[in-house]
Amino acid sequence: MRLFILLFLGLIFSVSALADPLLGLPSLTIPNDNPQTAEKIALGRLLFNDKRFSADASISCASCHHSDKAFTDGLPVAQGLDGQAGTRNAPTVVNAAFFETLFLDGRANSLEAQALGPFTNPIEHGLNNHQAIIAVIQGDANYLEQFQRVFALPTSQISIQHVVKAIASFERTLIAGNSPFDRYFFGRDHSVLSRSAERGLDIFKRKGNCLVCHEITWSNALFTDNRFYNVGVGFKRVIPVLDELIAAVQRGENPDTLPLSDAERSELGRFNVTKVLTDIGRFKTPTLRNVALTAPYMHDGSIKTLEEVIEHYDKGGDKNRFIDTEIFPLHLTQQEKTDLVAFMQALSSETLSK
Repeated sequence: MRLFILLFLGLIFSVSALADPLLGLPSLTIPNDNPQTAEKIALGRLLFNDKRFSADASISCASCHHSDKAFTDGLPVAQGLDGQAGTRNAPTVVNAAFFETLFLDGRANSLEAQALGPFTNPIEHGLNNHQAIIAVIQGDANYLEQFQRVFALPTSQISIQHVVKAIASFERTLIAGNSPFDRYFFGRDHSVLSRSAERGLDIFKRKGNCLVCHEITWSNALFTDNRFYNVGVGFKRVIPVLDELIAAVQRGENPDTLPLSDAERSELGRFNVTKVLTDIGRFKTPTLRNVALTAPYMHDGSIKTLEEVIEHYDKGGDKNRFIDTEIFPLHLTQQEKTDLVAFMQALSSETLSK
């Protein structure tokens, strides 16, 4: 009888875990000055997909964050106006609501702050100012009615801050857990992972050294520590200007005034925000959730497959004078590499992979 009760309770727990789309995720914090409402989320979805908020009415937020690609674009680097290529890979928006900083260099500290930047980036939306967005809204009766209802203000008072609050509210609904890994690790259903993926989890936590940056706790797993690392990708683009840059910083000069190309400056990573030399070439740890759906990889989109990503880390990255100490040769066997891929494939949420 006792065994029957235990099996019954286990079945209930497993069914409950399977039905929970947030399994494996922490509690979501909502800003006090931007509470979630159904109307605001619906408005944010419209704004996110509106191409009129660009210089030639061809680019929306969704242009680089496709719902059928786990809110990435499948390109090495993002493309904007007239097919212009940016310098960085478009990161997923899924689960971005949990991140401490946004953009690959962490220059924004909230979804609201992040939403401001692309509109006036000359390659992305290409607008001269945010007032151009307000002008579109003021000329659209549907938008005016929705903004008035959502924010309870006269239409003459609509500002860009209201726009980004709505977009951020929509983005806070783009959350997904309940992957096979979550049901295995948090739901205690050990039938959902293959033996290869189980071995891959063990390698991920130990020999592969992945857990150092891609965190898993006993209560949740964002697969990011929200920190920044130089992992030996793209640094060769910085080498021609590195000595000059270091010398300028040591002289107390503003490094933003140096005549660097967009590609060179982009590769400086976190340094562009902090101006600290040890941050040169550091980029934010990306989440690994849904990673099988978000190729190509790395901040510059230079690695095409998960297998190639593992090869990069196995050899200890491309050495440079600022590479982090956490990056070193792993000496994985071919089977261990295969098992790691199987584990990462088990990080895809069903809501995104169907």
